[in-house]
Amino acid sequence: MIIKMRAVTVHEVPEKVTAATERKFLRDLQQYVETERPRLVLDCSKVRQMDNNTIHLLLCCLEEAMKRNGDVKLGAVRPEAKATLQFAGVSRLFEVYNTVGEATQSFRQRFGGIVPPLLEPLEQEREAENVA
Repeated sequence: MIIKMRAVTVHEVPEKVTAATERKFLRDLQQYVETERPRLVLDCSKVRQMDNNTIHLLLCCLEEAMKRNGDVKLGAVRPEAKATLQFAGVSRLFEVYNTVGEATQSFRQRFGGIVPPLLEPLEQEREAENVA
């Protein structure tokens, strides 16, 4: 069986988000989001304080990815920024990882070692065919 892996794109969130930096960030990100099922990791290592502008930027990225059945994960989020995301009530919208590498790797893990119920009968049929 051949499994084609889609690329994971990592983008660094600016330390301070203004209207101008948000527009530039989203414009730069557009080419990666306009694919089928985009997979984005936002590197938040430079973000010291998660303000309304930064949260808005994250939500815009998530919205664009979800329009195309994609996902956005956050990597390298500082504890104080993570607390602000929780306080604002948006932390449940994102998977948050301690490092960018962990966030990227999470896209590569398939089903977490669990075979989905719909695939079990199909795999059992294939195994039976291989034995016969």
